[in-house]
Amino acid sequence: MAIIEAPAPDQLALPSGEVDTEFKPAGVFTRPKSGSTGWKSWLTTVDHKKIGIMYGATALVFLLIGGFEAILIRVQLWSPRGTLLSANTYNQVFTMHGTTMVFLVVMPIGAAFANYLMPLQIGARDVAYPRINGYSYWMYLFGGIFLNTSWLLGGGADGGWFNYAPNNGILYSPSHGIDFWNMGLLITGIASLAGAVNLIVTVLNMRAPGMSLMRMPIFTWMTLVTQFLLLFAIPVLTVAQVLLMMDRTFGANFFNVAKGANPLLWEHLFWIFGHPEVYLMILPAFGLVSDMLPVFARKPIFGYPFIVFSGVAIGFMGWGVWAHHMFVSGIGPISVTAFSLTTMFIAVPTGVKILNWTATMWGGKLRFTAPMLFSIGLVTMFTIGGLSGVTHSVAPADTQQTDTYYIVAHFHYVLFGGAFFGFIGGFYFYWPKVFGYMLNEKLGKANFWLMLLGFNLTFAPMHILGLQGMSRRIYTYDAGYGFDLWNKVATIGAFILASSVFLFIFNIFYSRSKAKSLPPVGADPWDARTIEWMIPSPTPEYNFDPIPTITRVDDFWYRKYGETTDGKLVRIAETDDVVQKRSDGKHIHLPSPSYWPIVSAFGMPIIGYGLIFNLWLCLIGGIIVVGGLYGWALEPADDPDAAHDDHDPADHGSDDGSAAAAITEGADAGDVATEKEPETVG
Repeated sequence: MAIIEAPAPDQLALPSGEVDTEFKPAGVFTRPKSGSTGWKSWLTTVDHKKIGIMYGATALVFLLIGGFEAILIRVQLWSPRGTLLSANTYNQVFTMHGTTMVFLVVMPIGAAFANYLMPLQIGARDVAYPRINGYSYWMYLFGGIFLNTSWLLGGGADGGWFNYAPNNGILYSPSHGIDFWNMGLLITGIASLAGAVNLIVTVLNMRAPGMSLMRMPIFTWMTLVTQFLLLFAIPVLTVAQVLLMMDRTFGANFFNVAKGANPLLWEHLFWIFGHPEVYLMILPAFGLVSDMLPVFARKPIFGYPFIVFSGVAIGFMGWGVWAHHMFVSGIGPISVTAFSLTTMFIAVPTGVKILNWTATMWGGKLRFTAPMLFSIGLVTMFTIGGLSGVTHSVAPADTQQTDTYYIVAHFHYVLFGGAFFGFIGGFYFYWPKVFGYMLNEKLGKANFWLMLLGFNLTFAPMHILGLQGMSRRIYTYDAGYGFDLWNKVATIGAFILASSVFLFIFNIFYSRSKAKSLPPVGADPWDARTIEWMIPSPTPEYNFDPIPTITRVDDFWYRKYGETTDGKLVRIAETDDVVQKRSDGKHIHLPSPSYWPIVSAFGMPIIGYGLIFNLWLCLIGGIIVVGGLYGWALEPADDPDAAHDDHDPADHGSDDGSAAAAITEGADAGDVATEKEPETVG
């Protein structure tokens, strides 16, 4: 076995084969870390890890709210002529359910993983703009709370999560529900936009030495694509929402048909945002699964470049399919033909990913842990959802399917069966890295099978209901239409699905109660591949000390394993010898906490209430926002009492990774396709 020594920090091998003699640190932090603890530290934190945890916890709370709304829908449809909800209340419930699940649950869970994992996977100590990161979270929280206060102040929005014009106008929806929906999503949109800029800059500028773009983990790649989608999609929705606000609040006529406006303008603007949004919800889950499958298949991801570029292709092609949501709106045969073709073509990069995942598992020594089961669940359920989605590219078929329960079945298979299965698997996988203990494995497997059963019982019958002609968004039906049986099955499935979510919540509290009596899980309980597993668990405040030098894809794996001359993969270093030891972190300068992000964000919902009820409240909210930004700008960047050297080389020290560079003699440092199953696993 030939051992090639990793390059020293001052001589980094570039992909071209050249040597870069200039040392580039992974990020310069000139502010001292805070020693504050307790609940106040969570209000002022700018630590990307705490912010990621808060995103995840808040999204789970909104999941319970959105899930409760879903149960109300299914109970109403349990039998013909249901009486639990009136027609108006039913409209509000399904609108708020869709809005909550899309904007307050699935998207923020992706943001939770992005905030926590992305800096760790690229070897950074934090994000590029830590205070903007905190501001993004508080805008999301206040926007979600603002949206749901509509229940207490006149009722929720009632036009569907897409709120088509002219139904979203004053004439057809005179209550304030649409106003709350509009302003709530404007606030959360600011959160998404600020977070997108922050994470893009972080990836492009703060990667560890040697971490080229084509050495980044798949999750980081998919999240980067997601942030670009957000960067360009959110402003389109914002334009539509500002126009709607002008119509409803100030009497403008952007969507007023009586004044000559065309309500299709709203549909185009919404779906130019809405279809890329489908991918920005699913791509982070794709990334998680792409990082988990190789760990439990005991082999590298098959076709790393193909799975990366297929994700990039999805990001580009996602902008060219929006009008397949509008085939029955009268856009004309040429437009229908064009968007039918693009809808067919976008299935190609998605199919590439499915083939990559299948080939990764093929021939591997699979370990069916809870994260692995959820990963396989995503692959299978998303494939079903993708196949039903391709049928929408055939315009005559789509004309029959539009506004039926067939559509409801399709997008739940894509978003819940796809994104949510991946995210739950990610929770099980990364829980020990975040909290230092594992979620109970037996409960996790029971959680998977219960969720799989409940999910399929809930949404598979909706394909049949849709093909039988049951319209979506109807609050009742007559007994003579033959919808009774499958609605009962779907409702039973919904309760099973809800019980699986509660089992996951129970697992969190149960595992936490048992954690103190169990031995520590260590830094690398899964024998993982990417560099976030080479630091202690739970993750130290400073992340890496020192920052590692990256030599290839799956760098951490190759610090543990090497290949002999006869092609056998063997362990060359024990995990404990490769994992960084926890240090005191005293020489590392971290961002200081701040109250100003939460103050600045707090003013936005007050402005929203002002636009709805009394414009004087806008003045108060504006003063809070401007005051918060002013205090933010003038707050010292450094603690004046802290003595430190902003250019201490120790802050940016690099691990030479001498044990890491055990690779086959003559092998390309970026090539992982020849990896074999090790004969011995420590």
